[in-house]
Amino acid sequence: MKVLLNEEQLRAGIARLAEQVRQHYAGRPLTLVGVMVGSIMLLADLVRLLDMPLRVELIQSRGANKGTKRPGPLVIDLELLMSDIRGRSVLLVDDLFATGQTLWELVPQLDELGPASVRTAVLLRKQGRQQVSLQPDFVAFDISDVFVVGYGLDYNDRYRNLPYIAELEPQETGG
Repeated sequence: MKVLLNEEQLRAGIARLAEQVRQHYAGRPLTLVGVMVGSIMLLADLVRLLDMPLRVELIQSRGANKGTKRPGPLVIDLELLMSDIRGRSVLLVDDLFATGQTLWELVPQLDELGPASVRTAVLLRKQGRQQVSLQPDFVAFDISDVFVVGYGLDYNDRYRNLPYIAELEPQETGG
């Protein structure tokens, strides 16, 4: 395992990300919506760094092809969205932007709920993997196309708790 971003680098990058968000929203109320479990670490740090009225939500997505090995389109489980986002500024917070499919599918679903705006923030954007025209509005770090774990990202339910971002070597992933 090779450390790509140590704790200090992560803190600095997330502080820069929070400052961009703070400047964009200029103290206006904001609803942060974390995307799945991987976003929890970033979401928690952003909440601590943003000094504006905040609501916090966490959404899970489910594939439409349950019971099969092939993933279907992502669908927001609206039962988990606790507050009404109609007329509110929403920031969708995700851990990793690789192909872009997750945000590509989730942004329009949130838009249907009538928010004032939907913007996106990601911890990591992998270079060279994008398959959609959407780009995140706020990005903490750009990284190469490697398999990463730590700070919320996992491999087979391991490494999520690492306080840094590391690249798993092929032998560590069975690849």
